[in-house]
Amino acid sequence: MMTALLGALAGGACAGTVLERIRATGKIVVAHRESSVPFSYLDADKKPVGYAVELCQRIADAVRRKLEMRSLSVEYLLVTPANRLQAIAEGKADLECGSTTNNAERRKTVAFTVPHYITGARYLVRSDSTIDDLPQFEGKKLVSTKGTTPLKAIEQANRERLLRIQVLEAPDHARAVEMVEKGEADGFAMDDVLLYGLIAGRPDPSKFKVVGKFLTIEPLAIMLPKDDPEFKRVVDDEMKRLIQSREIYPIYDRWFLKPIPPRNTPLNLPMSYLLKDFWKYPTDQVPF
Repeated sequence: MMTALLGALAGGACAGTVLERIRATGKIVVAHRESSVPFSYLDADKKPVGYAVELCQRIADAVRRKLEMRSLSVEYLLVTPANRLQAIAEGKADLECGSTTNNAERRKTVAFTVPHYITGARYLVRSDSTIDDLPQFEGKKLVSTKGTTPLKAIEQANRERLLRIQVLEAPDHARAVEMVEKGEADGFAMDDVLLYGLIAGRPDPSKFKVVGKFLTIEPLAIMLPKDDPEFKRVVDDEMKRLIQSREIYPIYDRWFLKPIPPRNTPLNLPMSYLLKDFWKYPTDQVPF
């Protein structure tokens, strides 16, 4: 009887709000990616680093202050494009710090905070390729990463434009680049900022180039559990504070304009006018 009661109490604790769970466990779980440079990836020591990871660390500190805790442990959980939504929806992680697009379909399952980047899908090809946009992939092989919005976009464009592209799925970004390098695919469709980051991390970046017009517009944002307004308010308030105080700008510069690990190569990607304009009135509401 006592065992059943303890089990019920434990189940009730787990079913509480995110802030209640964090207070009870003394930890916040941050989901991260393996190769989403420069947002969320592993450095040479296999430690999670990146622009989104640093923002999540700031959010974790805001949660600690909100709960008036002397310390808060940050625990990291590696996720993939295929299981990242599930990790948040099932409560395995409290925040997902990567390169995830905030869109209407995903908002049915999870919540998002203010976008930390706005990008669009383009194409990585070998430097000797003559392909310069989507129509040139007609009859060729184009890979994208499983569980991503660019994959769905190229599948839709392929159907609507009758391009006869052989669309391939890769389990992660690193494998997709490898497929292009080995000639297993003619191109890799993904958010262009991720493509530039992946190229910068290769032993010989000159082997690749990014081409094409934007196929999609992708507002990237940190994911968090749905239907937990108290936790979301803490996350949103901290993101808005970082933006309005301009504290986020040197963080951006550190990951997009300065040399980053592991190869200490800068991406040299200044902040876009689209992101600057969006941040004038920071909100989690996106028109996509």
